[in-house]
Amino acid sequence: MTDSPYTSSEPQDKYNEIDLTSIQELRNLLAAHRMRPLKSFGQNFLVDRSVLENIVEAAAIEPDDEILEVGSGTGVLTRELAKQASRVVAVELERDMLSLLKNTTAAFPNVELVARNLLFLDPVEIFAQAPYKLVANLPYYITAPTFRHFLESANPPRLIVVMVQAEVAQRIIAEPGSLSVLALSVQFYGQPRIIARVPARAFYPAPKVDSAILRVDVNPHTPLLPLEREKFFRLVHAGFSEKRKQLHNSLTHGLHAKNEEVRSWLSTATIDASRRAETLSIEEWLRLWRVIETAQG
Repeated sequence: MTDSPYTSSEPQDKYNEIDLTSIQELRNLLAAHRMRPLKSFGQNFLVDRSVLENIVEAAAIEPDDEILEVGSGTGVLTRELAKQASRVVAVELERDMLSLLKNTTAAFPNVELVARNLLFLDPVEIFAQAPYKLVANLPYYITAPTFRHFLESANPPRLIVVMVQAEVAQRIIAEPGSLSVLALSVQFYGQPRIIARVPARAFYPAPKVDSAILRVDVNPHTPLLPLEREKFFRLVHAGFSEKRKQLHNSLTHGLHAKNEEVRSWLSTATIDASRRAETLSIEEWLRLWRVIETAQG
């Protein structure tokens, strides 16, 4: 599946021999194509082979697996995935990088290139309802929208292994007491865990912060139907709308409800009205949502 055709007159063998984890070889490759890492696209290329191996190992790839890789860049991860999976759909938006990616992955007939913004990519269009895994080195600025886009899709991945900013990874695996909307949004759909921390020097150019490999084992079934999930997360966002306030206050303002009504809901759900949003577990949020749904008929 290729949205746009790309051709090259250069011999493909030379691309197959390039070690994309070598900073010098990567620099030479980019220079030969009159390219440089683009900050606007969050291009920090992985140049540490041990980290690359950790990502692939965490994905637990079987020979018949289909993989979606978003933000494929130079193809350093794409090639490793293609060695083990039956199909790799590599998504890259930046046109020059996509042209380079065609060359670096030319030896792998099981790699398909898609020129698309990952947030406008419908997994059903590519995989129908077949299971797939999402494996990627995500640009920092698009981590949260990426999780939401794919986890809420009609065919979410059954496993996610991504490189994200270390601080973001810690927020995602947080427990009640320090939960955030992001953590709840991921944990609602699956079980996240950090596989390894990755120092900034593992990338070229090196970002200003460390990263982490995050694995999310996605639940085969979510607790609520799509329309119910939309209402549920409206409740969650209302609870976090004024994080420093007690839950009864933030929900009163966030839901535009009467304080007495909110206190009644919380009491029925056996949740102390003086608690704060970050202390509630997913189970408690679900219990509160069901109480409100019942009360509002």
